[in-house]
Amino acid sequence: MRTFVAVEICNESTLNAIAKLQSELKIKAKPVSKENMHFTLLFLGEISDDMSPKIMESLSSVSFNPIEMKLIDVGAFPNPKSPRVVWIGVNKDAAKNLVDLAVQVEEKLRPLGFRSDKPFKPHLTIFRIKDRMNDISHELNKFRSVEIGHETISELKFKKSILTPTGPIYSDLQVVKAKQ
Repeated sequence: MRTFVAVEICNESTLNAIAKLQSELKIKAKPVSKENMHFTLLFLGEISDDMSPKIMESLSSVSFNPIEMKLIDVGAFPNPKSPRVVWIGVNKDAAKNLVDLAVQVEEKLRPLGFRSDKPFKPHLTIFRIKDRMNDISHELNKFRSVEIGHETISELKFKKSILTPTGPIYSDLQVVKAKQ
């Protein structure tokens, strides 16, 4: 099964603000649906069924405080001139805390053979772009320095992803709660 470790956006008003922003961005791309809004901390890829309990055992020892974040700015990877993904960023403190959490997840899962192929950069994907697109800098600049919403991250999730022609379907395999 195809899996990853993530934290999700659950605040309904923030999700609605993201959906509004998606509708206001005039680009030809597939928006990520509200129920799939998440920060991927570590993509694990295809795993065997017998690996799943080992991952859960390792993740159960992850310890973190709730992460308060402001969703701010809009950008594109690899860049706005040749975008493949459009994303929303987070404030500096939240970014540091998310990076720390991603590092901890990777440290817990490294003995099982999992490691990131690149350093974690906190971003919330809101569009995936399949076909080559022209420069969208002008469109993204309309949303520079805007505050899109707030979120408190209080759960880490080990998730399964089933790819379908209409988009991915995610389900939770494990939920690790933040310290209270």
